[in-house]
Amino acid sequence: MPTPSTATRPQMNEKVEVTIDSLAHGGAGVARLDGYVLFVRDAVPGDRVRAVVTKRKRAYGEARALEILEPSPERVAPAADHPGAPWQVLPYERQIEIKAEQVEDALRRIGKLDGFEMEPIVEAEQQWRYRNKVEFSFGEAEGRLVCGFHAPGSWEQIVEMDDCLLVSEQVNAARAAVLEHCRSQGLEAWDRRSQVGFLRNLVIREGRRTGQLQVRLVTSKGTLDGDAFAAVVPGDGGVFWTQAAGVAETTAGGYTEHLAGPPALEEELGGLRFAISPDAFFQTNTEMAERLYAIATEYAELRGWERVFDLYCGIGTIALSLAGRAGEVWGVELVEHAARDAIANAKRNEIANAQFFAGDVRLAMRDLVERAGRPDVLVVDPPRAGLSQKIVRRVIEAAPKKIVYVSCNPTTLAPNAAQLAEAGYVLKRVRPVDMFPQTHHVECVAVLDRA
Repeated sequence: MPTPSTATRPQMNEKVEVTIDSLAHGGAGVARLDGYVLFVRDAVPGDRVRAVVTKRKRAYGEARALEILEPSPERVAPAADHPGAPWQVLPYERQIEIKAEQVEDALRRIGKLDGFEMEPIVEAEQQWRYRNKVEFSFGEAEGRLVCGFHAPGSWEQIVEMDDCLLVSEQVNAARAAVLEHCRSQGLEAWDRRSQVGFLRNLVIREGRRTGQLQVRLVTSKGTLDGDAFAAVVPGDGGVFWTQAAGVAETTAGGYTEHLAGPPALEEELGGLRFAISPDAFFQTNTEMAERLYAIATEYAELRGWERVFDLYCGIGTIALSLAGRAGEVWGVELVEHAARDAIANAKRNEIANAQFFAGDVRLAMRDLVERAGRPDVLVVDPPRAGLSQKIVRRVIEAAPKKIVYVSCNPTTLAPNAAQLAEAGYVLKRVRPVDMFPQTHHVECVAVLDRA
């Protein structure tokens, strides 16, 4: 087998024919061309495809499938013309099998960890229409305004759709109403290249248990008839307008104006009631978030007297779920609006043993330990990038007896767990949870005990 240095590397934009062997973390198909590894987007194991090379490095390359020459025996017909559901061409049973394998592979291969119990993956309750939040993008197609999703690998082409099968009929109706209003007002989509235009994104959240909507229009700086816009949004949910000044494709930041309805979305989770501000984080699959937090509670093994720290606590969902079983709970959250939501949510649910603070975990941990004392249990639910080395050191300094790690990315959980293992913690149990069917994303909960 040729090494990467001796294997024939294809050129940029070269078209090649390859067979997909497996799926990598991140969802791309893995193929080998004379020993050179290619990660091929839009292909699944068993496919024979014609692909174009989009990135070329010494050890590996990236490519995009142009044509399926011979489909995999595992392929099934897609249910939706949707760029956000790339794994829908695989049977659901195969999807969850691959996800479970990838979690275990990351821990063993990347983390060099062993001796833990790998528990069966928790299957999704709904394979379609499970998302409580979606971010649509505006664009133009054949000279008319459209609102959908970016085509894979494109910042310009927007895939128009009548029915997004990842969200409810109510959310689809709200998208259609907003789009029709924007067309009637002659509003134009913002062009990222020329930096001309107005409409950027439409963010819709839904209370799966309350039926309430939260609709936020993201635009470039300009003028908007806010009353007219709010009037077309169905229901009595909150309506917001964000003006963004930057060039990047993001719905975060900018100046947000509350146009109508309640200032926060009401939702129920695990018997608790939560209010969610437009820029606060909330798990995008409500039903499976309950399962995820139930596992975190199970792993925490609380007996009623423990001091619990919840890092990256958001609006307090995990912390408040644990509070009834703990002596006291302390939450830290970087986003101030979310921390305020967490405080309000504790009051709303009449939970008196939970306190929340806005702050950077890297800087706040030592002060929190000095104020509250060392935690018995520490829960962490970091972003996809995982924990920085400095935060891992702060966790180790805090010396909790037990760490419950809720992860949305096994490839960053693995090195974090390895760092904790070097400091004397033992990885005991791991359970994957399928929060996002039809995609490569997988969540999991891991528990580490101090040796």
